[in-house]
Amino acid sequence: MQKLKISGSGSTLSPSVPMKRPDKGGTLAIRTLRLSVNHFPIKFNPESIIRHYDVDVKPEELPKHGRPVKIPKSHLAMIRDKLFEDDPARFPLALTAYDGEKNIFSAVELTTGKFTVKFSEAEDMKIRSYVFTIKLVNELKLRKLKDYLTGTLLSNPRDILQGMDVVMKENSTRNMISVGRSFHPFEPIPGDDLGGGITASRGFQHGLKATSQGLALCLDYSVLAFRKRMSVIDFLREHVERFDPNGYRDWRKVENKLRGVKVTVTHRRTKQKYIIAGLTRENTRQVTFDAEDPEGRAPARKVRLVDYFREKYGQEITYPDIPCLDLGKSNRKNYVPMEFCVLVEGQIYPKENLDRNAGKFLKDISLARPWERQEMISKMIRSRIGPCGGEITRNFGLEVNTSMTSVDGRVIGPPELKVGAVGGKVIKIQVEKEKCQWNLVGKAVVEGKRIERWAVIDFSASDRYNKLDVAFIGDIIARCESLGIFMNEPAYYHPTSMNQFSNVDGLRNLLEGVTSRASKNAKGHLQILICVMAKKDPGYKYLKWICETGLGLVTQCCLSSNAKRANRGYDQYLANLALKINAKLGGSNAELLDRLPYFEGDEHVMFVGADVNHPAARNTTSPSIAAVVATVNWPAANRYVARIRPQDHRTEKILNFGDMCLELVQSYTCLNNVKPQKIVVFRDGVSDGQFDMVLNEELTQLKEACKRVNYFPTITLIVAQKRHQTRLFPDSKRDAGTTGNVPPGTVVDSKIVHPFEFDFYLCSHYGSLGTSKPTHYHVLWDEHGFTSDQLQKLIYNLCFTFARCTKPVSLVPPVYYADLVAYRGRLYHEAIVEGQSPASVSSPSSSLTSSSFSSVASVDERFYRLHTDLENIMYFV
Repeated sequence: MQKLKISGSGSTLSPSVPMKRPDKGGTLAIRTLRLSVNHFPIKFNPESIIRHYDVDVKPEELPKHGRPVKIPKSHLAMIRDKLFEDDPARFPLALTAYDGEKNIFSAVELTTGKFTVKFSEAEDMKIRSYVFTIKLVNELKLRKLKDYLTGTLLSNPRDILQGMDVVMKENSTRNMISVGRSFHPFEPIPGDDLGGGITASRGFQHGLKATSQGLALCLDYSVLAFRKRMSVIDFLREHVERFDPNGYRDWRKVENKLRGVKVTVTHRRTKQKYIIAGLTRENTRQVTFDAEDPEGRAPARKVRLVDYFREKYGQEITYPDIPCLDLGKSNRKNYVPMEFCVLVEGQIYPKENLDRNAGKFLKDISLARPWERQEMISKMIRSRIGPCGGEITRNFGLEVNTSMTSVDGRVIGPPELKVGAVGGKVIKIQVEKEKCQWNLVGKAVVEGKRIERWAVIDFSASDRYNKLDVAFIGDIIARCESLGIFMNEPAYYHPTSMNQFSNVDGLRNLLEGVTSRASKNAKGHLQILICVMAKKDPGYKYLKWICETGLGLVTQCCLSSNAKRANRGYDQYLANLALKINAKLGGSNAELLDRLPYFEGDEHVMFVGADVNHPAARNTTSPSIAAVVATVNWPAANRYVARIRPQDHRTEKILNFGDMCLELVQSYTCLNNVKPQKIVVFRDGVSDGQFDMVLNEELTQLKEACKRVNYFPTITLIVAQKRHQTRLFPDSKRDAGTTGNVPPGTVVDSKIVHPFEFDFYLCSHYGSLGTSKPTHYHVLWDEHGFTSDQLQKLIYNLCFTFARCTKPVSLVPPVYYADLVAYRGRLYHEAIVEGQSPASVSSPSSSLTSSSFSSVASVDERFYRLHTDLENIMYFV
């Protein structure tokens, strides 16, 4: 393990850095394949320097209220452009790159100091003066990056990579629509129209990676739904049923469609963007406003909007009998007739709001087949508006090879599995060759739980169209029986309606009543409650929260539309339900025949998965939810227990990671009468820049928590990343499956991986849709001495132990389960904040007043605490 010395201190207790690769990569393979990877090598001159400047832009005159003004990003870019256009000798635009906020990177020295920039948002608007302050922060010597890529420098020069990343994005920023991390062309492809004023837009995302072959640009295809650039009137014609500007009445519907949408105006020359705040209550011909004399000599006079537009802009209003748009902000009115407003391009349209056909089309083009995706990526990397177009990268001395990287991949063989057979025996099975799937036709689960006490709430009973098929209960009992899971007749069946989901108190009373009645009939606590729903409903989160934190009840929800004999795949649907129910109750569906690689000794091993679920981007107050899961059965390692904790808003670090892990160790000890001597931790959801936090804060917490109880297990810590852009494309049809994807078990650990740290890409699943995305595993710490082969095989084998399907999954199960549990915690949070009145909250929270409820409850751990009956089972599967 490498240590970074703290300069001058001579201390070896300095922060740990990610470990080095223990060997030259793995050799294990049943076959090899040639792959093309969307990594494009970059050549740079190690002797060159990129200068990093800090930028500060402020209005010359501060507003009267004295509070600082936030200048929009679009204005900052225009102010930068104006300064550089006015003085190209001191500020050469083609030799600089701007991140749109605080940083400018330059290939040449720029003049520093304060500069006044006079800038107007529109030709008829007041010219404002801004003070543009630029100062040198750093000189980024590319020699340092060269040393890192060759392994002579161990610490990642993130400042250099960030600067070069801004340079690589500059051409696209100037010539494309920038949305989050992706870039999209201004002109969509004509055939990609989704109707209703919406279009699909094919763009790309890219970033820089330090790899074994040097610096590489990784670029991947990306699809979003955008609002089209079109007049507001035309948008409403496409988007609102029976809309006609000459005789429409339902303006509330129109206002709902338009509120929050960005527009520009056409009656004057301006690049300014406005957000629609709403509609005027009067029609355009009735709208008046107070016009002030600019000289201040005459009192304000009332002016009709139609007269103002005629006199000021020479514009006659075509539709005077419809409302205007209110484009004002901060309580200032700004009324503009709809016909002079145009939707701004590049506004994301939420894909969940698309109609069924448009949603399907968007999904289809998002899930491009490997050969289509490869072709689109190759076009984008060569595009004049892409990262390599224009002069900017060349001006910085960067040269991008626009051919994909060629690399060798290895395919690891699948493990053998065991399942149950009729009569309670255990039998060995081989997985199917191409997809690595297995089936349970004529077979049983390894360990089926006896389900003696269960009940059904049928929320579809009063639904005319989606009523539950009466045969379902008998069919699920029979299907469980055929899989070796004994199931009694239900202790109680309660028909009701979906309306129950709309009221939390009513739902709680219903669940308590049914549980009590069924438990009385069954003479014991219910093992599981099956809830049949007529459709998906937001109240699902209330049901899960009430049952799992309050009643201590395992639930299995299903849709009545799926539970029908007439459906194709009905038997498979029942089998999937049976597998989930068995896993939730502590049964075992399928197991590896042999012990997991490397761990063949007698010592107990625990696998841990950790993830954090963050609130949606626009939410500024909700807590993040941390989830940690761990295996509790060795050597099968397929049963997990979980813990959830709320923590500070958008905090990626798991604040009480050590304590959560220790709780899971205690669960393991209770169930096995022995502590695990070895722990393997898989951490999800962190970027490369957060490795230091995981390694030096979370891992330290875990070690300190163990030390407090005099417990010293050996630990391996691995980050599993799915949010990356690397894609693997087979070079020949012989190497690809029928869908064109790499086969399950494909590993790459050369050329495209880190120059010297221990990482690899593993595609463990069969890609039936679109292009498979491998998972990137990066080992930060290892006290077990894994070789590449041992660890790759261990992770691949674990991917066959996921409880709810009969195929290997794309992500190692500890992380997959942690993700499910963190999402469940998010549902609890929404149930707590949205659905509760203080009176309806049981026990610990009943003392809260309504005013304090949402703020206190949102981070109070008691609200997320599982009922003790569920702490040691897989309720979340």
